[in-house]
Amino acid sequence: MTSSNEPRWWRRPWIVPLMLVAGVFLAFSVPPYLTFDPARSRLEPPPGDGLYYPLLVAHVLFGTVAMVTACFQVWPAFRAKYRRGHRITGRIYVFAGALPAGFVGLYIGWHTAVGPSVRVANLVGSVLWIAVTIIGLRMARQRRFADHRRWMSRSFALAMSIVLSRVINVVATIALTPQLDTTFGGNEVLMKYSALSIGPWLGPLLLLVFADFVLDRRKAPKKPVAERKVSGPGRTPAQPAR
Repeated sequence: MTSSNEPRWWRRPWIVPLMLVAGVFLAFSVPPYLTFDPARSRLEPPPGDGLYYPLLVAHVLFGTVAMVTACFQVWPAFRAKYRRGHRITGRIYVFAGALPAGFVGLYIGWHTAVGPSVRVANLVGSVLWIAVTIIGLRMARQRRFADHRRWMSRSFALAMSIVLSRVINVVATIALTPQLDTTFGGNEVLMKYSALSIGPWLGPLLLLVFADFVLDRRKAPKKPVAERKVSGPGRTPAQPAR
């Protein structure tokens, strides 16, 4: 039975769109890597680096696990009705998703061929993802569940930031293309690197800010009903008895 304190799933209208977005993104991004063919990779492997592509495939697969299980972690109805399922998917998210994807992401980020700005963004993002996930796990083990929810919400935001980053990169490329001959002096590579460096920075930042905003809004104490009542014309609120 669902807890009376948790709204039913249809009163959380964002959960279905969230799962659809995650599903569409994974359906588009993951299949090329399931062939284990480097020629189909969307990221260009560095020349002579035989370790990059296998680790990239591992990063994609671990990231897929993280995104799928994260959707169940933030689903209030699932969390309330299936406590054991929440704990199991949480462990899968941490140990088979976020942490291995984050650690492998350090190597992938360091060896990116898209320039230093993307390299630093990927490294910072991976370190943050690892750190907030470990803190969230520690909060759960200390039974500090309010803190656990806050830190794991940040971890979820970083897990989903790849989706927003890709969208931002497309928008940035479209916006910067007219400036190819002016700002970039006709250098297409410079324009490409500049556009692709916006998403990895802006995507995680926006989602982290949004996650904290939502959490702060939910925990803000509501005024008692008596305090929200507006007095009628010529009347003053009742004074406490002396």
